[in-house]
Amino acid sequence: MSFVAVAKVSEVPVGGIKVVEVQGVPVALCHVEGRVFAVGNVCTHDSGPLSGGTLEGYAIECPRHGARFDVRDGKVLCLPAAVPVPTYPLQVDGDTIKVQVS
Repeated sequence: MSFVAVAKVSEVPVGGIKVVEVQGVPVALCHVEGRVFAVGNVCTHDSGPLSGGTLEGYAIECPRHGARFDVRDGKVLCLPAAVPVPTYPLQVDGDTIKVQVS
C-alpha cells in the first residue's frame, strides 16, 4: 500500500491531536516534541475514540476509562486496556503528513 496525504503538520497543534480518515480507518495524528505519530483512533478497551482524551508527552489517554497508550509504538501504559492500539507508518514531506494503513 502507498502513503496517503492526510493533513498538514501546521493543522496538528503541538501537544495535540487531529483525527483523519485514511482509506476508511480512523487515525489520530499526535504532535509531540516536533514529531507527528499516527495511531488508531479507537481504544482497544471499549472502542471509544481516543481523540477525545488528552495527550501528555507520548501518552494518549482514553477519555472513557483512562486507558493510556504510547503513541510511538501503541503499547498499553495503563489499564483497563490490555491490547495495544495500532500504529501506522508516517512520512512528512515538507508540511504534508502522509500515512500508510494496511
